[in-house]
Formats: sequence, structure tokens, C-alpha cells
Amino acid sequence: MMQLTIDTHYYNKLDIKGFSRMMKDPSYCYKFYWLEAIVQLILEGRKEASYDEIIDEMIANAWYSVVEFHIHLSGIWGAGGVRDNLEKAVTKLKGLSELPANASKVEIKNAIRQFDRQLHPEKQSLTLNVPYKALSGFANKTGEKISLDSSAGRMMAYYNKLNETEILLPYTFGNESGLSRKVIFGTEWIPMIQDNAVTILGWIQCEKVKWLQNNNPEVPGLIYKLEILDEKMRKLSHVRKLWDGILGQRKVADVFTDKEIDRDNYDVDHFIPWSFVMNDELWNLMPMDSALNSSKSNKLPDWDGFFRRFARNQYMMYEMVYEVAGIGKLYEACYRDNLHSIWANQELYRRGNSETEFYGILEKNMKPVYESARHQGYEVWEWRG
Repeated sequence: MMQLTIDTHYYNKLDIKGFSRMMKDPSYCYKFYWLEAIVQLILEGRKEASYDEIIDEMIANAWYSVVEFHIHLSGIWGAGGVRDNLEKAVTKLKGLSELPANASKVEIKNAIRQFDRQLHPEKQSLTLNVPYKALSGFANKTGEKISLDSSAGRMMAYYNKLNETEILLPYTFGNESGLSRKVIFGTEWIPMIQDNAVTILGWIQCEKVKWLQNNNPEVPGLIYKLEILDEKMRKLSHVRKLWDGILGQRKVADVFTDKEIDRDNYDVDHFIPWSFVMNDELWNLMPMDSALNSSKSNKLPDWDGFFRRFARNQYMMYEMVYEVAGIGKLYEACYRDNLHSIWANQELYRRGNSETEFYGILEKNMKPVYESARHQGYEVWEWRG
């Protein structure tokens, strides 16, 4: 587990080691989102919050990973599929609200309030263990001992008493019931969390990423998949110039329509969605009709229907790189942003590949990535030409 480093003067009053154990050995991903939500609410100046408010924050924070990137919050599956109730809540909200994947946090929270009644079962289930299980690192150090598998009522009473008699806790529990129950943030903990918020949130994110990567082993670039997409991450300018150069000299057929691409009206797009691969590697990029790009969006093309056409255009580009000096220069300009894959540099784009060899190398390396995206839940685009 990543070491949490806090200003030393807080150690005199607060059990910082107990706080650092709040992320230890979670059974579900809830713990990360629970503590993250509390930190964010404290930064907003809150001194207490209801279960309902904290869980709303958790759902909003998990939205992008689940909806945009198809990340599973738990590797534990039941007979009906996903067992993680936070993931269930996000997925249900997406179906009810029809919000776009890149909706703002304000829009997401508004939708949560709009569909609060429908989300109640999932929200209620999130209160069953995490609020008090997260405090287990503070328990049974001195005085009265308690089984950490005790009922929710006993655990909350124990922690409230512990806070009054032995050790200051990050939060305690009010007497309300259900989702209305209050979590009261510790007066001594609030300034510590405010002063060290960047460090604490970074620590939570690091532990969250490790958990999610373990439960999504086939997903690349997971560290970038916790927040809304940053369009500035995309680096397509050199690839665009390369295809401009090619289109100025050759006719290129659109992968989907099989019609000639208009040099003045096309987009450079990813065959396997960028939101899955999280890179702009040349081997996954293609020119396509601008009018189709929004329709394809974050979906996969049908492999059997379109891979050969995609490979055909890639091979045309490859041939021109070695046959036309100007195209070779434009290709070399792509090295910094778009040619990092070792297999592409050493196998796919090496001089001398026949068309059959080129197609075979491309398929051998792309098909597993494509299948991983399918397994992760990416939809296949139903193109009707």
C-alpha cells in the first residue's frame, strides 16, 4: 500500500496510522469512493453530511470510470452479473437519465436527485458495511474490544464511544436512520484533511487505481480513466498531416462507406475507441467520413465487416512511406506522439513486408486489444450503409 505522508505535528493529536489503514484490504471498491467523497465534502466546508449526500458524491465520482470507460468496480460477480452496488447504481442512473458519458458533475448530481426513488435500493445497500468498516483501523487498540463482524448498530455505538473516551476518529455517527443518518466529521480532523487534501486525494487515487487494475487486468491506461476525458490528451496533428499528404496523391476509400474520402471533409479516428486504448498510435488510426464519426462515437466497428478495409488503408500508407519521399518525412514526424508501440516499429512498419505479412502482423496485435474491449463491455457499432 502507498505510504501516506502527513505533516508531523498532526501526529500529536490524531492517529494518522489508523487513518492510513482506512484503505487497507478492502473487499469492495466502496471504501475508496467513500473516503474520497468525505474529503471532498470537507473541502466544501461541510462539518457533517448524510449517508445520502455522501453516496450521491460517490456515484458522481464513479460515473466516468463506469459509463465512459466500462471499468468494473469489483471482480466479484453474482449469478445476475455485476455485484458491486456502486457500479449498479451508476449503470441504473445511466439507463434512467440517458445523460451523455461526458456529462458534468452538476448534471450527474441533478439526475441522481431526479431518480432518487429508483436508486434507493442500491444506495441503501451501500450503507450496510462501508461507513463503519472503513474505521476498522482504529478499533481494538485499547480498552473495550469488539468483533469487526458485529452488527451495524453495535459498531456505530462502539465507534461513537471510542471517540468520546479513547481516540479521536475522523467521523462519528448520528442517531438518524437509513440514508438520513448523519456522518459528523471530527473537529480535529477537518483542518488536517484541509491542509493535506492534495496528498490525501492522491493517496486515495493511487490505491483506487491499484484495486481497479487488479480487477480489470485487460484494460490499458487505467490511471487516466477515473475522470472526464481531457481532449488535450489527443495528439493527432501529425497523423492528420500524414493523411493529408496521402490523400493529395492517392484515392483512399472510407473504411465504412467504401467511397472516396474527401480531403476537405474527413476526420482521423480510432478503429478501437480511444477511451479504451488511451493512446493515438498510428496502427489504430484511420481517415473517415466526418459525417459518420459522431455516429460511431465510442463503439467498436464490426471486426469481420471492416478490419480488412482498415488494414487495406494502413497498407497503402505503409507502401507510400517507403515509396514517396514527402510521405516518409510526414511519417517520421509522427514518431514523437504516434509511434511508441514496439511491435509496430519493429514488425508492422519495417521495410519489406508483403501485403499478406502486413495484414497478419496487424491482425495478430490488434485482435486481442479489440477482444479485450468487447469483454469490457464496449458495444459494436451497427453501421447501416
